[in-house]
Amino acid sequence: MTDTNLSSEPSKSGQCCGPDSASFFAYLILRAWLGLRAMVTGIEKFSATVSKEVPMGAEDGGVAIPGLVTEVKVKEYGFSHYQGVPEPLYEALAEEPLMPGFALSIYSGLLGYVLVAVGIMILAGIYSRIALLVSGLVWASLSVGLILLKQDAGIAWLGMHVALTVGALILVKHNRFTVVGN
Repeated sequence: MTDTNLSSEPSKSGQCCGPDSASFFAYLILRAWLGLRAMVTGIEKFSATVSKEVPMGAEDGGVAIPGLVTEVKVKEYGFSHYQGVPEPLYEALAEEPLMPGFALSIYSGLLGYVLVAVGIMILAGIYSRIALLVSGLVWASLSVGLILLKQDAGIAWLGMHVALTVGALILVKHNRFTVVGN
């Protein structure tokens, strides 16, 4: 890890981390939130709820009753469960004249992978400015889909993601911990 913004002078204001510690901590909090948000959202694109047969009585950790089974729904992760844009949204967007089908297919195919990669980059401090830019563009692009579907609550929600990303881009100059680039 590199240490890019540490002052060689001791703090004159009595702060533990230098005169710009508030800006550094503000950036660090945004970095953690935005990185985790993108990464977990991307990972969730690889999840599905599946039904599994388990011996009756064992579904809640109890003693299994031999010969009797019940179905339990469990969440599992795997590449076989990947779905970039959820099916109902995909179908609704496919009907929109402003949304070319080939672009929607490519976008849906890449979305989860991009979110995971960007989340890891933000968390690890790998080319932070580029990762934040891509993250902001992803949130803005998701907003376009919701605008077409007239989902006002979702648009405002994603607008907050864009605003937080803009805040992180403004504060990235206070980033002190990076792996590569800044």
